[in-house]
Amino acid sequence: MNLKVLVCVKQTFDTEAKIELKDGKIADAGINLIINPYDEVAVEGAIQLKEKGVAKEIVVVSAGSDKAMDAIRTALAMGADRGILVTQDTGADEYARAVALAAAIKDENPDLVLAGHVAADDGSSQVPTRIAEILGLPHVNVITSLDIAGGKAVAASEADGGTQITEVSLPAVISSQVSWNEPRYPSMKGIMQAKKKPVATVAAAAADNKVTIVEYSLPAAKQAGIKIEEDPDVAAAKLADWMKNVVKIEIK
Repeated sequence: MNLKVLVCVKQTFDTEAKIELKDGKIADAGINLIINPYDEVAVEGAIQLKEKGVAKEIVVVSAGSDKAMDAIRTALAMGADRGILVTQDTGADEYARAVALAAAIKDENPDLVLAGHVAADDGSSQVPTRIAEILGLPHVNVITSLDIAGGKAVAASEADGGTQITEVSLPAVISSQVSWNEPRYPSMKGIMQAKKKPVATVAAAAADNKVTIVEYSLPAAKQAGIKIEEDPDVAAAKLADWMKNVVKIEIK
């Protein structure tokens, strides 16, 4: 087969970074940015499909600021063929990001769209599903294996207490669990070649956010619990009094 595979990637904070808040916003000064680890797995999956002769071209696309170019270059250094940067305000929510990515994907008309099922920074796990809905494509989520043959994709994905096997016709959107594979490190040769690989820049399709973030704040410090050491009947009465008058639980 000669599939055209498109992989959506997002630039996120390093998972080892210490995140701090300042004036209700995330202070990102000095924080290292990396390709989302789940998307990195999707890139590796696409490269393996190409190595098996299933894919002929791998296109990586990312929506964000110019900084997202680093995530694209990382994927190109791993082995992707070319990239697309969809320039978009970093404050775009999952809906607006999905609209922007879906427009770019539609223009490319790929046979298969891959992505990590979630981003390590916001944990929303919405964008791949929204893209599939916008484009009217089947979607299989949290996959741990993928086989392509006869114009169909057969994927194993996590399910409660077991594994689910799903078959869908191509084109389709497939989002991966981190356990699908072990991403390769870009070689020095790959890093040098990535500098010469083409990356197109396109403007994001217009879409208003559905969600507005007012501010970020840390959760309240966890309060110490109480310990009641009394006979059962006395302890029960004290617990009921504490729940009613301290915690203010309404008992009806």
